[in-house]
Amino acid sequence: MNQLSHQGGKHVVKWSWIRWKALLPLYFFLIPGIVLVILFNYIPLLGLQIAFKDYGFREGVWGSPWVGLQNFKEFAASADFWRATGNTFLLTGLRLALVFPTTILFALLINEIRSFAFKRFVQTMSYLPHFISWIVVIGFLDAFLSLDSGGANSMLRSIGLQPVPFMGSEAWFRPIFLLSGMWKELGWGTILYLAAIAGINPALYEAASMDGAGRWRQMWSITLPCILPIISIVFILQIPSLLSAGIDQIYPMINPANIGVAEVIDTYILRLGIGQAQYSMTTAIGLVTSVMATALLLGSNYLSKRAGGEGIW
Repeated sequence: MNQLSHQGGKHVVKWSWIRWKALLPLYFFLIPGIVLVILFNYIPLLGLQIAFKDYGFREGVWGSPWVGLQNFKEFAASADFWRATGNTFLLTGLRLALVFPTTILFALLINEIRSFAFKRFVQTMSYLPHFISWIVVIGFLDAFLSLDSGGANSMLRSIGLQPVPFMGSEAWFRPIFLLSGMWKELGWGTILYLAAIAGINPALYEAASMDGAGRWRQMWSITLPCILPIISIVFILQIPSLLSAGIDQIYPMINPANIGVAEVIDTYILRLGIGQAQYSMTTAIGLVTSVMATALLLGSNYLSKRAGGEGIW
């Protein structure tokens, strides 16, 4: 018996070595990705120490004097920081509340399209905006909503109304931010849900149809419960984005007329870092927001699992 076990163990070890050797060429393809992750994700962590220093170009990262938590105290006492933080949570909270359920609803509606050609057309047209740069999108918006020559204000003038400074108005900034973001990312956000729907067993729909369930009942009783794990995971992964409103969208839209509601943490860091060379303070802010985003991710994952839902681990 021992001899057989010994021979079986040797066979398993030999087979594992053969498998590893056969897959070795594929492992080499991981090397560029691993190198890039180390280069751009781990090595820069050494620079986090300037959050606790009074960084200067001449002294460098290693020679700058330590100041402890002074940088954290300074930004915590700044009214501009708290304004940017409030704007960030408001914009991202509204985006999550509006775009997240709309994406699920859009995926369910696409799934109900019976014409294959029309379904592919709708998917293609809804995916395309994702590949357009935000600079281009905001450029089109700026031209269309221009106070002097924009199409929107031309239509308002034609019916006897006064022109509206859409891009230079605090009242219009949030609607433009939310609607443009939803237009650009709505279709792209349906990909995971449509993939999950495609994996549902068709026999479930056939059985429900034989029992007299209509398409609305099938959607509510079969489709939604089956994709609920994916919905939970996507929601958990989007919670940390509450601290990032998306500088690529907001930066081209921000101007002195709407900065009171448009400045978020990302643009505040950019203004301090690039505009005022306060690298220590911006590093401290970035460190705090990263820790908070991690805490939000862990907390949302824990609450989701406690509620009986899915978690990302």
